[in-house]
Amino acid sequence: MSGGGHTVGMRVTVWVRPRSGRTAVGGDHGGALVVRVRAAPEDGRATEEALRALAEALGVRRGALTLRSGHTSRTKVVEVDGVETALARSVEQLRSSGPAAPGPAADRATP
Repeated sequence: MSGGGHTVGMRVTVWVRPRSGRTAVGGDHGGALVVRVRAAPEDGRATEEALRALAEALGVRRGALTLRSGHTSRTKVVEVDGVETALARSVEQLRSSGPAAPGPAADRATP
């Protein structure tokens, strides 16, 4: 099965910054995509908020993300189901930008 709509997915390394002033996705920390969250790193709350923010920023549903490693670490590896080329493009745009509120990249375009 092939074609532009084939779902394959990719892995993304993220660095979670808990207790931030606002939830935002964007920037680079040692090659990892930065996800800032307001939640404290207690009982998995910061991790779950980071996954929700990442899903929204990439324009996928939360269920499309699977935490593969880093359950109790700031550095996490997340598997994202979707069209790999589109996801890779979105991740690179977010990594090269400053922090942005979650939402599809097209919604954040500036004139």
